[in-house]
Amino acid sequence: MSTTTFSRRHALGLAALVTGATTIAACGEDEDVQSAAGTEATKIKVGYIADYNGASLMAIANDQDLWSTHGLEAELSTFTNGPLQIQALGTKDLDFGYIGSGAMWLPASGKAMVLSLNSTSNADRVIAQPGITSIKDLAGKKVGVPEGTSGDLILQLALEKGGMTLDDIEKVAMDPTTVVSAFSAGQIDAAGIWYPLLGTIKEQVPDLVELAKDEDFKDTMAFPSASVMRTDIDDDTALKMAKVLREAIDFRARNQDKTIELTAALIKADPATLKSDADYANYYDSAQLQELTDDGTIVTWLNALAEFYVKAEKLTDPADASQWYASEFFTQAGEGGTK
Repeated sequence: MSTTTFSRRHALGLAALVTGATTIAACGEDEDVQSAAGTEATKIKVGYIADYNGASLMAIANDQDLWSTHGLEAELSTFTNGPLQIQALGTKDLDFGYIGSGAMWLPASGKAMVLSLNSTSNADRVIAQPGITSIKDLAGKKVGVPEGTSGDLILQLALEKGGMTLDDIEKVAMDPTTVVSAFSAGQIDAAGIWYPLLGTIKEQVPDLVELAKDEDFKDTMAFPSASVMRTDIDDDTALKMAKVLREAIDFRARNQDKTIELTAALIKADPATLKSDADYANYYDSAQLQELTDDGTIVTWLNALAEFYVKAEKLTDPADASQWYASEFFTQAGEGGTK
């Protein structure tokens, strides 16, 4: 972590890059873009992934006008994965983004700050073509995986549990949509991938084999997704975003059906697909996330991920997660209560 970020965080405690085809301005059309204090709205650039986990809070913020409520004017851009958003944060093409557990080694290495947890997942799987029945059967086989994602993480965890390493397989890095087409066409023997993409694969290969899932590791590992931010974002903007996230988190916890409808409209997806997507994650309200913050659970989850990434040789000497989870913003955002 930079010296600037460390001092900024403690001061508050004491007092692309490739994007998708659509960029959305998410703000009011007139004076509503100003905050209650009458100051001009702060313009921010926010990335998200076009699935339920990655887009639902953004869809709520748009629908409930949370941006202008908290003095922000947001420009939203879609990304295919978390690492691309971290890269965009580093070049200041984004101010905030969304990542899954597979990209959590990047904030752990000082490239971003976690602002808020989003959910914990049971969506990730290691899948194989029919006839492959165990992780050990992957020896020498072609395994497609989106590099640096939760698909990569579940693959490495499964290999470790099976007494194997990446050296025992032929790992093929490919983007998520290519994993879908390559597995469906039989061009790869196995893959590390997640729902809802796995649901699409199953339509083509209904007798595929699921070799590992997130739940297999629940005793030692959680699989959190999170909202992240630039390491040098100013305190006022970070706090405003935390307030938006807290309100959106609570809306989603109370209104899943409505949230699915809003998200489907934002990303132009089938609501039934998003319902399936939502079924593979655990969602919390802001009070639950605050409790998990206060009792140290979230820091424990993040540290466990960082420790795994040390073993996976993506990290060498990560800072404690309390230094890259900016929990004080999330906490302060809730001190006055949420709508």
